[in-house]
Amino acid sequence: MNPILEGIKVLDLTRVIAGPMCTQILADMGATVYKIEKPGEGDDTRRMGPFLQDPATGQPSNDSALYLAYNRGKQSITVDIASEEGAQIVRDLALRCDVVVENYKVGSLAKYGLDADSLRRLKPELIYCSVTGFGQTGPSAPKPAYDFILQGMAGPMSTCGLPDDQPGGGPMRTAIPMTDMVTGLYATIGILGALMHRQKTGEGQAIDAAMLDATVAFNGHLAVGYLMSGKAPQRVGNTNPIASPSEVFECAEGRLIIAAGNNTQFGQLCTVLGAPDMPADPRFATNMQRIAHRSELQGALQALVRTQPRAQLLEKLSNANVPAGPINDMAQVFADPQTQHRQMVVELPHSSGQTVRLVRSPLNFSASPVTHQAPPQLGEHSLQALREELGLSDAQVAGLVARGVV
Repeated sequence: MNPILEGIKVLDLTRVIAGPMCTQILADMGATVYKIEKPGEGDDTRRMGPFLQDPATGQPSNDSALYLAYNRGKQSITVDIASEEGAQIVRDLALRCDVVVENYKVGSLAKYGLDADSLRRLKPELIYCSVTGFGQTGPSAPKPAYDFILQGMAGPMSTCGLPDDQPGGGPMRTAIPMTDMVTGLYATIGILGALMHRQKTGEGQAIDAAMLDATVAFNGHLAVGYLMSGKAPQRVGNTNPIASPSEVFECAEGRLIIAAGNNTQFGQLCTVLGAPDMPADPRFATNMQRIAHRSELQGALQALVRTQPRAQLLEKLSNANVPAGPINDMAQVFADPQTQHRQMVVELPHSSGQTVRLVRSPLNFSASPVTHQAPPQLGEHSLQALREELGLSDAQVAGLVARGVV
């Protein structure tokens, strides 16, 4: 079977993470993605290390880990859209595509004729997705935004980290750019929905994907709990406020997570730890009682866990069907037998002449396989796309190169 989005063409006017993540998912599913990059510079993430070494010089290239992580399977075309010739090239490419994805400041593409209204006036069936910090409307719409800013503004930092009264307490961001990534996922879902709508009706549409909206929605039950009670959820560190025990414990060889989510699992946990009578204690008889007496329970369990080797304890808990797991660093993640069985690492030939090791798409289709191709070098596909997609002659292409347009 062919990839699920084979035949779909996407013009990618995005950079950094949220937009590129969206278009990478589309490329993984078989879409042809033309990534427009600034000549000589490219995506901002090309200048954020660590960097892939250039095998010819032994020096760092402009292919960074950040760029490689979010631009798999795309075709890089360098075009100076600030020039009239460059803007016309990108407009021509857009009109040959099914989808345009951009993450420029609100309204800034209109001067190039690359805004949703201008392009959809020429091609009504076009799907146009705008990825911004705050959306196309509202008092904050013109403001720039980064993931860190939105983690603070949209709520996640208020619920991540230790309480203020504990050592090291205070708001904490996630190490991964969570708001960028969830916005990229929502944008992808929106585009797939719009493609389905177009298949049914022939009608294109504009999609307004805002990091603020995506992150507020991603607060999930914490946000709904506030709307129900009027009480803002508090930071609780690594404990789960709705279940106990569900936290990190110190053992003889590091740390592990134990999450006994119901009475049966709690009883099995106590048996494994040699305290089968603990569930009979009225303080620990039900989940609600265990939450009310969390500190006493945590202390009692920690005393039992502390002297046990982690690997042996994890095996015992697994055999007893008690949810538990280690806290792995990246080396341990990729050494894990399940990660290896799932073949989460792919080795792809890169146009620099070397093989790059990347994380594969987590999508697994039974009938329409995901495709994996290495991210492109800067401008790798410029000449090919101009000739094959726009039908320019060699002389026309040479002229564009000489004038610095591509």
